[in-house]
Amino acid sequence: MTVERVLPTGDAHDLLDLVRDLIAKEVAPRASADEAAGMFPREVFATLGRAGLLGLPYPEEHGGAAQPYEVYLQVIEELAAGWLAVGLGVSVHTLSCFPVAAYGSDDQRAALLPEMLGGEWLGAYCLSEPQSGSDAAALTTRAVPGTDGHDGYTVDGVKAWITHGGAADFYTLMARTSADGARGISCLHVPAGTEGLSFGAPERKMGMKSSPTAQVRFDGVRLPPEALLGAEGEGFRIAMAALDGGRLGIAACAVGVAQAALDVATAYAAERRQFGSRIIDFQGVGFMLADMATQIAAARALYLDAARLRDAGRPYGTRAAMAKLFATDMCMKVTTDAVQVLGGYGYVEDFPAERHLREAKVLQIVEGTNQVQRLVIGRALAKQAGQTG
Repeated sequence: MTVERVLPTGDAHDLLDLVRDLIAKEVAPRASADEAAGMFPREVFATLGRAGLLGLPYPEEHGGAAQPYEVYLQVIEELAAGWLAVGLGVSVHTLSCFPVAAYGSDDQRAALLPEMLGGEWLGAYCLSEPQSGSDAAALTTRAVPGTDGHDGYTVDGVKAWITHGGAADFYTLMARTSADGARGISCLHVPAGTEGLSFGAPERKMGMKSSPTAQVRFDGVRLPPEALLGAEGEGFRIAMAALDGGRLGIAACAVGVAQAALDVATAYAAERRQFGSRIIDFQGVGFMLADMATQIAAARALYLDAARLRDAGRPYGTRAAMAKLFATDMCMKVTTDAVQVLGGYGYVEDFPAERHLREAKVLQIVEGTNQVQRLVIGRALAKQAGQTG
């Protein structure tokens, strides 16, 4: 089903039409087969880059499209509905570009953003570690300055659960440059192919099998001084700012997957006949579909509300946590119900409903588990109460 959208400009409507055409021709037709084969669709990202879809929220002078987040996120939703590996991949790439765009020097932006935003390079975001996931400030990967007369940084450590690990062209790295807790973390740009950079075997996952996830290992990786993005010790703040936007990307992905599952369930229910009637006309099924559609609409409204706050330059981190929490929990429920509507057909690979269910689970985990989102929201409420009490 084509979602009716209210967009800020006619150009944004044209952009969504372009996205839908690309999905119909280049993305959706290959999703099931590539997922089954575990094939990473690198060339799809190049196609999206040439179409201007890898730099939507970034400035035009560096190859972006200067689109508001409200528009960018709806593109992510459409891509995720066609194939989550692509929608989430674009979201992760956008997240990986953020530190350069927001904190890089003019020289760094000029040198890096055109390739990042134009589709030539695909990015990965390296924050989590085997023993440091939700507690990001406890990361132990070290970037030591001035080692053995080298005037840049020498990096040692391991990052875990990295989307595009081993397939990316650059890695946005958060590493410890001092022992001063969260204030001792810095952000660095690491090109693929740098000596000492290696990767673990791709993780064997429940879903998103065509999107590589792997450990990224740094063994004496030497980086020049200009690899530092922002100031030393600013990395944790950069990481958290990036994640606020990234959580909205995950929320949009969740709405896209849920919408795709609803479309499959609705089409099936309208065709399947039992006891002489279409099953969509049975109240038990019709009410289930109605609840699914309502929850999807509510989640979409929540992530768009957060996006509009961001576009207006207002604080939006708490609303982003709410959107990620609500949308991904909703997606898990909707995809489970979609399988139920299809019955036995929902459990087999002939229909995409089972794939949507497997994809939904990871969205409750990535870029901050939903338990962490509840912590973020709860702390914001406590802070607000303290200010007004």
